[in-house]
Amino acid sequence: MVNRQESLFAAVTFFAKTHPGEVCGSNGLPLTPNSIAILGRSQRLKEIKHPNLCQYLDVIRGKHERTIVVSEYGGCTLQDKAKEPLGTNEVLRIFYQISLALNQLHQFKIVVHNLEPRHILLDSSNNVKLFNYGLYYLTNGGDYVPFPIGNIKYMPPERLMGSKNNIKSDVWSLGVIIAELLLQCTFWPNLKISNISRKILSFCQAPNVFEKIAREHNRLELYQNLSEDLCSMIESCLAVRPTERPLPSALLQLPLFKDNLSSYQIAPNEKSSVLLLRMPLEQIYYWWQLAGGDVQADLKKEGLIRSEAPILSIPQVVCLNGNIIGPKRSQSYLMDDRVVPLKLQNLIERLKGLPATAYYPLIHCPKFPYIFGVGMDQLPLVIREKDIEYQFYRVRLFSKLLTGYPYTADLIRNEAAIDIPPLLRGPIWSCLLDVIPNGSYKKIDKFTPTSTDRQIEVDIPRCHQYDELLSSPEGHRKLKRLLKAWVTAHPQYVYWQGLDSLTAPFLYLNFNNEELAFLSVFKFIARYLQWFFLKDNSAVIKEYLCKFKQLTAFHEPVLAQHLVSICFIPELFAIPWFLTMFSHVFPLHKILHLWDKLMLGDNSYPLFIGIAILKQLKSTLLASGFNECILLFSDLPDIVMENCVVESQKMTLHPILHWLICKKKCALTLVRMI
Repeated sequence: MVNRQESLFAAVTFFAKTHPGEVCGSNGLPLTPNSIAILGRSQRLKEIKHPNLCQYLDVIRGKHERTIVVSEYGGCTLQDKAKEPLGTNEVLRIFYQISLALNQLHQFKIVVHNLEPRHILLDSSNNVKLFNYGLYYLTNGGDYVPFPIGNIKYMPPERLMGSKNNIKSDVWSLGVIIAELLLQCTFWPNLKISNISRKILSFCQAPNVFEKIAREHNRLELYQNLSEDLCSMIESCLAVRPTERPLPSALLQLPLFKDNLSSYQIAPNEKSSVLLLRMPLEQIYYWWQLAGGDVQADLKKEGLIRSEAPILSIPQVVCLNGNIIGPKRSQSYLMDDRVVPLKLQNLIERLKGLPATAYYPLIHCPKFPYIFGVGMDQLPLVIREKDIEYQFYRVRLFSKLLTGYPYTADLIRNEAAIDIPPLLRGPIWSCLLDVIPNGSYKKIDKFTPTSTDRQIEVDIPRCHQYDELLSSPEGHRKLKRLLKAWVTAHPQYVYWQGLDSLTAPFLYLNFNNEELAFLSVFKFIARYLQWFFLKDNSAVIKEYLCKFKQLTAFHEPVLAQHLVSICFIPELFAIPWFLTMFSHVFPLHKILHLWDKLMLGDNSYPLFIGIAILKQLKSTLLASGFNECILLFSDLPDIVMENCVVESQKMTLHPILHWLICKKKCALTLVRMI
């Protein structure tokens, strides 16, 4: 049975606020659901990694604006720990480590505004981790949810008066928490919210808040027995004016901590005997999902997701202004702050037979790759991507290879030729494109208005908007910055429609690393689309389409003859294919699989992909006239991408064709040689 410590992450759920009545904004476009906006903002929290902060792993958007947040979780809460009195050194240790966490968040310009004892976790070594610290940031200061953020008992006076986004409000909350620990009681346990708010506002007239609280709770003797330095530290945190409170960085420099700093710092935990639990959390969560883990199913078991008959939610009257009159909102839509740990037992059972070499692969051993992947490369890609043991091996192997880049570049290319694990696709693509971040992206002007801004703003709301991440406001902002940066960095080129579709896959895979996304686009265009974005690119496109036409005639002469007979030339359908490397005509999940192989080829490979697409549509095209072909390519039928990739790779093996195209010989020479 998996114990509590082996449940490394947990889920919480809430509902986002629905838009009242209006379905379109001032620009005429549909309003973005608040749950999608939360999903876009959540990605920034995933990049925060600190020993005193629980790592965010996933945000899932459910039905009816439901949002599920999965993050690291383990140990016991400070609320449970404080049921027994804690020593002064233990309290100081907790104070110091919470200050470390707040200081890290302050560097990311994130405030908690949700700090309370049940969101402070302690492990077996009494190390502190803050949990659910990103709720205020996720919800844009509470604007995206119908409930208030935070526990009023730990709110400072200025927050009750409407002040927001001040890290010193978190310092007040920290002061109240530590005051409770030192005075060994919970403040105002039986008061109503209205009375607690009056108590907090009354502190504005108090010369010493800490002393006043101690008197109210009959803890004056305990207060007087505290050291002078400790009292002054708490009193500074509980200063009524925010300007008089110290920042978390100043708290860490207090002489009270310097005298015995080593005892307050994080103590190393004993490593788990289960090798799986030593792996990075994002990898464990990925494997947990492949092993059958279902967050929504676990929430249903705990009663946090309840199904009700849809007829019960039908309104009785809908007014012209959008207001709804009818039954009261279901209890299932109210805020439920329960935390549901996600059990790892099934995953551990599935992987318990793997040897230690699978966790720590020997990448320079020639026999190693064949130990765990025997025969798997013969199975369809969709099966390989869902196989837990195979993905475990691939993820661990590529993780080791990526840490050695660029010295392992050849090994990465060889393994990528087999397949690429979805979890690491972004960094693997950047290695295949020879991308090495150098800080250049920060120096590019991405904000000065340019002549292309209007076209970019028109294109972005139409670019892969079925994807929730790219359709979020944060996704729009990031895509706009990337496109403006590319235009600014390439004064010799112009913005052509389709560049947004070309950039979207790189943003999707590197959402939290704009520089890596930008440099990947930079290298990708230079390798596969050089000169395509000139102001006058007609000659380049004409030459490319001429090669495509002649190659089609070589591989599919009957089809080519039919297309010529009905005057259906490549200019009518193939320009978006090659200008965007098929990213404009296929959904994102197919583009990812297609580009996995494209990254390994040269600039001739897209021509063969185009021919492979025509091969799949051959029977339909031969039976169609001009008008039917136009309709067919305006809305392409479902293309089996794996068959397309296999077929295109077979065609690239023709030595004469491959050599001629790589050398950029003209189409007429190509025909004569054939």
